[in-house]
Amino acid sequence: MKRIQYEELSTSTLTQLINRKETFEVIGLGGRLMSAVNMVENKIEANGMTCRVYTAGRIATAAWSLFGGITGAVGALSAASIALHNIATFNPDYEIEKYPIDNRIVVKFKK
Repeated sequence: MKRIQYEELSTSTLTQLINRKETFEVIGLGGRLMSAVNMVENKIEANGMTCRVYTAGRIATAAWSLFGGITGAVGALSAASIALHNIATFNPDYEIEKYPIDNRIVVKFKK
């Protein structure tokens, strides 16, 4: 998997990766995770493709919160929203997986 730096998103590198339908990782975000996601998402959609954006580990987090009390209610709502999001973005060309703790994103070509 190719690794690129945040600064390369504003160059032709991003366009080339998407045109070649490659899977890649963007590192060195330095607090610009959402900016990076938006740039990649906009470039994918500008090329007539679809994408799904999600945070790594979200399903496991929602599942663990299903146990007990108020956190159980929040977990159920969270699980329901994840399911709706997956239906709304069914069969995307790309998935953009956010890793906020690691300050990186992984962009996976799926088709």
